[in-house]
Amino acid sequence: GRYIVKLLQAKGHIVYGLGRHEHQDLIDQGVKWFKADIRNYEQVLNATKDVDAIIHCASKIAMWGEWQEFLAINVEGTKNLLKAAKQNKVKKFVYTSTPSVVFGRESIEGGNETLPYPENSVSLYGRSKAIAENEVLTTDQNKLLTCALRPHLIFGPGDDHLVPRLVDAAQSNRLKIIGDGTNQVDVIAVENAALAHVQALEALSTESQVKGQAYFVAQETPVKLWDFTNELLRIHKTKPVTKKISFKLAYAIGLIFEMMAKFFDYKKDKLPMTRFVAMQLSKSHWYKHDKAKEHFGYHPKLSTQDALKNYEESLRS
Repeated sequence: GRYIVKLLQAKGHIVYGLGRHEHQDLIDQGVKWFKADIRNYEQVLNATKDVDAIIHCASKIAMWGEWQEFLAINVEGTKNLLKAAKQNKVKKFVYTSTPSVVFGRESIEGGNETLPYPENSVSLYGRSKAIAENEVLTTDQNKLLTCALRPHLIFGPGDDHLVPRLVDAAQSNRLKIIGDGTNQVDVIAVENAALAHVQALEALSTESQVKGQAYFVAQETPVKLWDFTNELLRIHKTKPVTKKISFKLAYAIGLIFEMMAKFFDYKKDKLPMTRFVAMQLSKSHWYKHDKAKEHFGYHPKLSTQDALKNYEESLRS
């Protein structure tokens, strides 16, 4: 979100922000802030008056939790934004989705946007995002122009989500290689993810191919997940992960924890293991980005190597 704000302001746009908490750094750089919850329609309606476009990056991201909370935030919150956008005659709506909407139980290697939503996803997050994405893409394009982007494993300066969790798990000896460690995945530098959002926003029009479409966006080529993870750990001066467990064992452990969570009303977002995490960390999941390149000219501005260098320099400074 912060990187998108910078790009939009650099292009001369006036930017409004909406969130449950005020972010003084954004306010200081000229963002008009609305302290609001996307679950509250009246607050959303008020915050989206007199705007031309909405970029919706907010969601509950967790590997486990209460389904009703995923539903309320990711699905109903998105519906509120779509409804308010139409009510306030907003022209464009760009939704930050995720490749998890199409990830089922098997590896995906070079998949594209024709992949269907899986019928029985074990990820509450992925399931809720798929429902929300479908709401966005099936919106009447005569009333509101929409599209969805699916960035995968965003990393870079300012990250307080993905990499810090990996580092914490590694430092606590809770992180192990699942499977043989050769699985490949897509990743994307935060600078490239923000650029893709702005490019899609600018290309979105009544005449363009972008309206009503979903797009995978990532770095030019996938990475070996565990090599990439260990490089991030190196940057954080943390020992590399070398211990391995089989996928079957990790999956079984995840299933046991999920069953225990249900029986004992375990409501925390963090379980030591889930079936989805076992699959994400052991399977390959990378995608083609030809559609984004063709429809709105997406091309990674930063290579993976340069992005990692930027990230390391930001931490050192």
